Amino acid sequence: MRLLITGGTGFVGRRLVERAIADGHQVMVVSRDPVAARETLGSEVTVRDSAGAFVDDKPEAIVNLAGEPIADRRWSDSQKTRLLESRRHATREVVALCEQLAAQNAAPGVLVSGSAMGYYGDQGDREVTEQTPPHDEFAHRLCEMWEHEAHQAEAFGTRVACIRIGLVLDAGGGTLAKMAPPFKLGLGGKIGDGRQYMPWIHREDLVRIIEFLLVRDDLAGAINASAPNPVTNAGFTRAMGRHLHRPTLFFIPGPLLKAALGEMSRLLLTGACMRPRRLENAGFEFRYPTLDDALAAIFGD
Repeated sequence: MRLLITGGTGFVGRRLVERAIADGHQVMVVSRDPVAARETLGSEVTVRDSAGAFVDDKPEAIVNLAGEPIADRRWSDSQKTRLLESRRHATREVVALCEQLAAQNAAPGVLVSGSAMGYYGDQGDREVTEQTPPHDEFAHRLCEMWEHEAHQAEAFGTRVACIRIGLVLDAGGGTLAKMAPPFKLGLGGKIGDGRQYMPWIHREDLVRIIEFLLVRDDLAGAINASAPNPVTNAGFTRAMGRHLHRPTLFFIPGPLLKAALGEMSRLLLTGACMRPRRLENAGFEFRYPTLDDALAAIFGD
């Protein structure tokens, strides 16, 4: 398969590239810094600075993971604009490539495009599937725009699947890069009242989901890409303490977090009990279905 990936140097993208090369696919990556990307990904990957630069390579499938990290800085108006525009720009480039290729009767068969659990907004403790109506807030509007742009590729005959990704767990990056250090020092604890749900996914399962969607011609639209057993923040905190053999006595009061992070604090203080209903109905089998399974593999206990 000729596979084009945006966001290929990110935490998820790097692992996807590794597996795609191992499986014998021809891998192409879009990067704003092609030189650095080649150093990271290796000589087997073709790297260029825009999706349109691959029109002559005629990719058969596209995975779109590019976008400004959502939790790196406080959500000022300018930062919200960066978050929106980085996703809009990358996705429109991909759609424009689909249009160019369709004009040559070579439209990609599938686009797997990123989205996030934030699509649903704050859902309290209700069970959330792909059919659950969203709560209107910034995270939802960001994801809704992202998905809307991706679905424009359908006009050119490309199947589009939008993966609403939970917190990605693995060693060497992702959610645990920021979360694990205080826990290892015995300074970990719950956030707010701890009742907010934290949908999560082991990185290996997320990459396997992407691979699954690339070949399953019957799957399109929204796909919840999270493990089948979401936990509350309090449950996550207890699990981290067990696997790291550290106490979890500390906690961060909600008002303190709101004062420090402003609107962005909603990422930590609210959540959704998101279930991967469509993946399970399609027969996808998770390698790490429970948080204990995932953390045991990551921390080697």
